[in-house]
Amino acid sequence: MSRGLIAERARLSLFVVRRGARLITGRAHAHPLLRWQFAPVMADRLLIAPQDLRTADPTRGTELAAGRLAFAGKTMVCDGLSPFALTPASPEWAEVLTGFGWLRHLRAADTNQARAFARTAIEAWITQPAKWTDIGWRPDIVARRIISWLTHAPFVLADADPRFYRRFLRSLGRQVRYLRRTFSSLDDGLARLRALTALTCASLCLAGQIRILNAVGRRLTAELDRQVLPDGGHISRNPRALIDLLLDLLPLRTVFGARNVPPPDALSNAIDRMMPMLRFFRHGDGHFANFNGMGLTPPDLLATVLAYDDARGRPVSNAVHSGYQRLDAAGVMLMMDTGKPPPIAVSQEAHAGTLAFELSSGRHRIVVNCGLPAANRGNWRHFARGTAAHSTVTVADTSSYRFVSAAPLQRAIGAPVISGPDEVFSSREEDADGCRLWASHDGYAGRFGIMHERTVMLAADGRRLDGEDALLPARGRQLSARKPDDFAVRFHLHPSVRATKLTHRNGVMLMLANRDVWTFEGYDHEVQIEDSVYLASNEGPRRTQQIVIRGNARATPRVPWSFVQVDPAEARKLDRSYVEPELPL
Repeated sequence: MSRGLIAERARLSLFVVRRGARLITGRAHAHPLLRWQFAPVMADRLLIAPQDLRTADPTRGTELAAGRLAFAGKTMVCDGLSPFALTPASPEWAEVLTGFGWLRHLRAADTNQARAFARTAIEAWITQPAKWTDIGWRPDIVARRIISWLTHAPFVLADADPRFYRRFLRSLGRQVRYLRRTFSSLDDGLARLRALTALTCASLCLAGQIRILNAVGRRLTAELDRQVLPDGGHISRNPRALIDLLLDLLPLRTVFGARNVPPPDALSNAIDRMMPMLRFFRHGDGHFANFNGMGLTPPDLLATVLAYDDARGRPVSNAVHSGYQRLDAAGVMLMMDTGKPPPIAVSQEAHAGTLAFELSSGRHRIVVNCGLPAANRGNWRHFARGTAAHSTVTVADTSSYRFVSAAPLQRAIGAPVISGPDEVFSSREEDADGCRLWASHDGYAGRFGIMHERTVMLAADGRRLDGEDALLPARGRQLSARKPDDFAVRFHLHPSVRATKLTHRNGVMLMLANRDVWTFEGYDHEVQIEDSVYLASNEGPRRTQQIVIRGNARATPRVPWSFVQVDPAEARKLDRSYVEPELPL
């Protein structure tokens, strides 16, 4: 057995043992015999309610009040029953229902029927004989529910019966105590930070809870310092994590100010670091680049969060701690993943896209990664996480990362990354001609003895991107004839781009939605246009195309290529040299 495989199994075993220990401890604390033990003073009134920054839709609120529950791509109708008496359409549907984030839509509708439905649903949750093993008692769901109830309490409690008011606060206090005992069982990452945010918010918003603020605040400070990297990225390397975090942390900072309590320095510093990274990941059209679990960008939420950005300075270009590089020139932007896989505990959403890049010109994206859809992610996750779904090089049709694939293990621990590149190098140089970026990774070294090196050069005027992919022997050795060496260099195109092959077989013309024309040149390598799919679309998965160059590392270890913007007159000349145009997909 190779040393790499031994290390991989040891890493996975340690993760399983640690996760199992946390789950056992959490289940023990969640048991009804212990759930309400060591209860602090009961909250008797609500002092303040945090703001909800998430967008609300009054039309959805009206539908919810009528009993039509549309969550996570599934719709169920109450027909006068309690929502919690229904058999959930899916686990994701149950998570949204029991998290109560949908209260914001009822609040936006602001009708008597909407308020009555909200109270009825909360009353049903309080009085139902919920099993302690149900999804609704998972600590991460409890944290969501606490934040939702606190945020929308003014709407729910307006002119409420005093007995409902007392039951509401009593249940809220019990859930806070429960979360205090169980949050440490949560997996590392956003769920743990959200739980600490919920506890901190509750200690400020509920009477009689302020005494737990110091203890909870210390844990929140430690998690923020650990999870928010020095450049503002999140430890999971998922750009979406920044939006989700700020939607919780910004209202929390406001609550501190409303109670005249100084917020922890770690909270303010984390927010200040994350704001520039929001702009770092944005293309000219406002959408985020699709790296490491990022899918459809919620433009409404992003705009709301960015409204709190006071600096509005130029984003960083070298996010070395997060493992990303960004090149900008005259409205053209290239962003490349130059980082290692995140730690196994926060790698459930990580993608095998090291050295993949995305390219955009103005408000139009050209080269993309496939991303993830907004709904039904489980159907696409295996494909979307693979290297072939990214604009980079795939060797022997194999991903550069390895994920947990055994079905029993996936049911128990999900699908974290268990191996990937150990060494990822990147360097950049800027001069009057433009910006040059070198990067390499050894994700294929152990299995195939191949190092992947990628060099890109973006001209200062933004009209030309030159690149080269090299498949070289790892550690200075010769490539083994007994191991596969076939590779594919992929450039996935945005669905708005129309690609047509040129007659000389080594070139492609790309027509953008604004009629700008770019050409792709493979030089001595034949270029193919193949089908692809773009998942991060408002309309769901969409057919698109990809440019592919195939070869063998022993025969052609270096593949130069270029993207060049051409003038309209030159584009007309190219148009006469087309092969028969294909219908746009």
